[in-house]
Amino acid sequence: MDPPDETPSDSNFVLAHVSDLHLTSLAGIRLNQLLSKRITGYLSWRLRRRHEHRSEVLDALRDDLQAEHPDHIAVTGDLTHLGLPREFAEAAAWLERLGTPQTITLVPGNHDAYVAEPWSKTFAQWAAYMAGDDESITAGAEDLFPSLRIRRQVALIGLSTAAPSAPFLATGRLGEEQLRRLDRMLEQTAGSGLFRIVLLHHPPAQRTVRWRKSLLDGAALRDVLARRGAELILHGHGHFSAAAYLDAPRQRNLAIGVPTASAIGRNAERWATYHVYRIQRCATGWRLRVSVRTYSLDRGCFVAEDGRRLRQALAASSA
Repeated sequence: MDPPDETPSDSNFVLAHVSDLHLTSLAGIRLNQLLSKRITGYLSWRLRRRHEHRSEVLDALRDDLQAEHPDHIAVTGDLTHLGLPREFAEAAAWLERLGTPQTITLVPGNHDAYVAEPWSKTFAQWAAYMAGDDESITAGAEDLFPSLRIRRQVALIGLSTAAPSAPFLATGRLGEEQLRRLDRMLEQTAGSGLFRIVLLHHPPAQRTVRWRKSLLDGAALRDVLARRGAELILHGHGHFSAAAYLDAPRQRNLAIGVPTASAIGRNAERWATYHVYRIQRCATGWRLRVSVRTYSLDRGCFVAEDGRRLRQALAASSA
């Protein structure tokens, strides 16, 4: 697709949020590449995931994003299945077809860090999409995050929760240094009057996913968010619509999770979906609107959805 235009057509800033693309193929993988935790992930792909995450859905997603023409696209991780170097190259090529690093912000997911691999063979291939405005794309993960990109009235703050975990676990971790930098970054961007959007893969709220898939230092993240605030927090990981209000002294921080953008399967609640946010400054602060687009198997394309699943998640969080 052509890169989205960053020039505003009106006072809205339009952000598309996609996640958990799992866009790579594992066909032809060698046995010696599976002598680790990857064997369990490969079996999951072989038996189930390769039938659910479909290339035709990814093609339709790219076409629909081109038609929607957002100002920016946020991708919150899990582009790969097993985090193999060749998967990073395949995902990098897909990102290049989607748009430029100036119009796409990426944070990694747990599948992208399935096992430890050299930065130069993996995440370095995505660095231009992950780095902040003032960061060198040659930096390692410990230097890139949190990333900060300012697009008009919006501050996009990227976090990495991607960390290798034991077999049968899909946990994430931020670490003390990243949390410390986040605290300072949220304070500085609040002082600039920006609409702050925090991007991460794992959900920040408790009980959104089971413990084996949780963010291990989620409590520490919630403490930072309670202290500094954020206008919106976007995540993936669960493959279903999720919403939670994180209580803070001066405001309620809204966290929204999007399903996978590439899957079709037996569970309609996990059907390929992405969200489009329209952000506008108003007399009382900010106005935020969200629309939902879901893949239609009958039509072979993404269509507008009524947002029922997201409304239900918001209602449950408010109860």
